[in-house]
Amino acid sequence: MDNTKQLVDTIVKGVQEKKGSGITIIDLNGLDGVICKYFVVCQGNSPMQVEAIADSVDDMLRKELNEKPVKVVGLENAQWVAIDYVDVMVHIFLPDTREYYDLEGLWKDAKQTVIPDLD
Repeated sequence: MDNTKQLVDTIVKGVQEKKGSGITIIDLNGLDGVICKYFVVCQGNSPMQVEAIADSVDDMLRKELNEKPVKVVGLENAQWVAIDYVDVMVHIFLPDTREYYDLEGLWKDAKQTVIPDLD
């Protein structure tokens, strides 16, 4: 399994660990003007949950793949946290903020995979 696929799979696991929902993997490979290979987009229901999801993703990637983010932004208000792992960007939103920025709509030309929510 290549490293980027492992990153994406481990990020999804980290999101699910804290009951993040609405996980969408946006495959940006082959598109012009992209900054990475994949976006992983998800949401939490409160700023506290958004922060917990970000922490879970960070912890899981450090422990399982020895990966650290290049940059993390948005933890101050935890309405939209972006975590940069170079080939993969993680976007963790509050529902209203996610709807407003509509990353899935902005990248509608990309292949998108929706991961079912865990019960």
